[in-house]
Amino acid sequence: MNTQPGTPSLLRAINDRAALQVLLERGPLTRPELGTLTGLSKPTASQLLSRLHDAGLVVLDGIREGLPGRTAELYRINPAAAFVVALDVTPARIAASVADITGAVMAEYRLPTPGRSAGDVVERVRNAVNGACLQAGVDPAALHRIVIGIQGAVNPATARLGYAAHIPGWHIPDLVGTLRDGLGVPVDVENDVNLVALTEQAHGVARGHDDFVLLWADEGIGAALVLGGRLHRGATGGAGEVGYMPTVGAPTSRETGKRGDHGFQALAGGPAVLKLMRSHGLRGQDPAQAIRNAVRDAALGGVRGERAGRALREIAARLAMGLAPITAVVDPELVVLTGGMLLAGGDVLSELVEQELHALTFPRPPVRMSTVESNPVLTGALGLALATARDEIFSSTVPS
Repeated sequence: MNTQPGTPSLLRAINDRAALQVLLERGPLTRPELGTLTGLSKPTASQLLSRLHDAGLVVLDGIREGLPGRTAELYRINPAAAFVVALDVTPARIAASVADITGAVMAEYRLPTPGRSAGDVVERVRNAVNGACLQAGVDPAALHRIVIGIQGAVNPATARLGYAAHIPGWHIPDLVGTLRDGLGVPVDVENDVNLVALTEQAHGVARGHDDFVLLWADEGIGAALVLGGRLHRGATGGAGEVGYMPTVGAPTSRETGKRGDHGFQALAGGPAVLKLMRSHGLRGQDPAQAIRNAVRDAALGGVRGERAGRALREIAARLAMGLAPITAVVDPELVVLTGGMLLAGGDVLSELVEQELHALTFPRPPVRMSTVESNPVLTGALGLALATARDEIFSSTVPS
């Protein structure tokens, strides 16, 4: 077995990374506190802080008074050590968020993109990034990384975006490389539902779970798989594109054509759900509102409540029909429901889906509604950008 000797420079790098992580998690600390939390001696902790300070990674944060002995200096992560931008792209707009290396969100910006042509994707992204940076008071040249969440997936073999015919302008050769060269910043492009799953894993009901399935449903329907604690993207990046999945009770692409309404989307996507609700005499401007109205009516009881209950059970049965083969193959610890249409159903809908799913499969994972608030795509993109930036910065060589 080959082993790498514990050279002084390697040990310094390990100690530096550990100290930065502790400062990130615990906030401003004194030299003795940092030494205690990292297990380093006071002289070593002092040298380490001097090194990180000289590298611009930590800064003084005042002094702590009122304690026995000498007045203690406080140190914290330098927020300006790096800045990242997250983008959430839909056909109608690009939402942007800027954060410093500590994760503090400095500004948010929204760029409408209705009817944009197909040839200006770099310009669109640049405008969104610059708008957010202007509000945050950050020079775009100081950005360390940009992560873009989009309703599609980049094929690693072709470097092109797939599953996103509804978003014009993004279907160009070498999408990530073109954006990187045009913006002058490292760029990652990630499927939006995958980013929602990362948010759920970090902040929601999936926290502490290494194997779970997240189902997103609104107008469209999609899923994300987290296996062994990591996102499973598939060979072409399309893992989780379950809207196209052949499903019992729905027409197949053989019958409708590939661009026709087929598969799980035709059974349980927004338009299908809205049609089903109307067949039960339940109204709403969109699927989410129709489901919200049904939950309200079901709680009131009576004839209308019984009708709403039947509609909700039928929706749950359709959702379970698509979840069943995924559950049987993956055997997840947990199924998470999210997206505007599903969130509108709340715990009432998640309990119905769980009942229907458990009636169909031997693996019987709990089904829970997402608890994440605000924009989970932006939150997930920021988390991914910060994790990458921190890993690069914290692993960089610090002058000795």
